[in-house]
Amino acid sequence: MVLALAALAFPAACSAVYRNHGYVPTDEDLAKVVVGKTTREQAAAAVGRPSAEGLLQGSAWYYVGSRWKHLGPFAPKEIERQVVAISFNARGVVSNVERFGLEKGEVVTLSRRVTDSNIKGVSFIRQMMGNIGNVLPGQFFN
Repeated sequence: MVLALAALAFPAACSAVYRNHGYVPTDEDLAKVVVGKTTREQAAAAVGRPSAEGLLQGSAWYYVGSRWKHLGPFAPKEIERQVVAISFNARGVVSNVERFGLEKGEVVTLSRRVTDSNIKGVSFIRQMMGNIGNVLPGQFFN
């Protein structure tokens, strides 16, 4: 009987558990944000307010989401991270909508809608994406 319970418990202990942290708007929600037309208030209604904003007034909103894999007794491992950046011009109108991800440890632009070619804030995105492994999920609960 004990052996049968152990045989049933072993696979359950070794199965992966996935957890999501943060929030990244879906493509459907981002489709409501029109570059050159949508205001800051309209963007907030369409995708919600972000957890991080650019340091300069009117610069950008950043949405960060990550997926972690927990496998048995091993330390959790971040398997995916995405950042969505919505930039605003001086009038508070959306000027850029960008989605970044990771590919082999490098920041990759997954999608970009811009009004001009002057992309600002990419170094900030690289810093955010470069922190993989430096933040453990347990730190969020302390």
